[in-house]
Amino acid sequence: MRFTLSQEFWAEFFGTMVLLLFGAGVVAMVQLFGSNPPIPGQIVNGGYTNITLGWGFAVIMGIYIAGTVSGAHLNPAVTIALAATGRFPWAKAPAYIIAQVLGAFLGAAIVFAVYYAKWIQVDPTLSNTAGVFSTFPAVPGFWPGFIDQVVGTALLMALILAIGDKLNNKQGAAFAPLVVGFVVMAIGMSFGGMHGYAINPARDFGPRLFSVLAGFQNNGLTDGSGVWLIPIIGPIVGAILGALAYDLVIGRSLIRAHAKHEEISGTDPTHKETV
Repeated sequence: MRFTLSQEFWAEFFGTMVLLLFGAGVVAMVQLFGSNPPIPGQIVNGGYTNITLGWGFAVIMGIYIAGTVSGAHLNPAVTIALAATGRFPWAKAPAYIIAQVLGAFLGAAIVFAVYYAKWIQVDPTLSNTAGVFSTFPAVPGFWPGFIDQVVGTALLMALILAIGDKLNNKQGAAFAPLVVGFVVMAIGMSFGGMHGYAINPARDFGPRLFSVLAGFQNNGLTDGSGVWLIPIIGPIVGAILGALAYDLVIGRSLIRAHAKHEEISGTDPTHKETV
């Protein structure tokens, strides 16, 4: 099936919005219905396990929404890495990225609207709950969070390619949304502490921009801390490195082996196996 760029734009927009509805929604549940007032950095009411599970399921739902039409990138780092490795046209990348950021923004806005009555009870000055929408470092400085984001997104990108590579995983298409969701859960459980495992610039920047416009303090964008740059730069670098590493170590070997197999199958009359 072929789709127009406009159709792909709205699929990315809607898919990323759904991603944020479930993702930011689970963080809101944990923070708003836990301690009162909320303690910055403290996770209660189901705790961190709920958050990792919630974000994993959020990815699954977003992929099911947008996968057929746009491929469900839902992440500028994924879009850029696919374009950088020749899997996606650069001409489409800006539209995808804009759709992802806007979808994340709207998803955050809807979560805030749903929980507004509780929000103003728990944090009436909006000074302690910007972390519902975006990520913050556990350790001061640029490099600890940056390295965390690079490693987490490199894992995400390499595994997305491995799952979707028919030469590597013939059954991958049928189970891809579920398995990618599990990948996000695993990254959150293994590498979620240092900078909140954004691993997605749109998932972080769109909601952070909403938090600024909604009047949240300590939002990481207007407070001069500069932490908003880490979940943008880190995931982009990590996704490109992950894609290049997969191609270098696995992808090219599979392509060469497949080409050799086809050559043998086509020239040897006694070889009856087909690809």
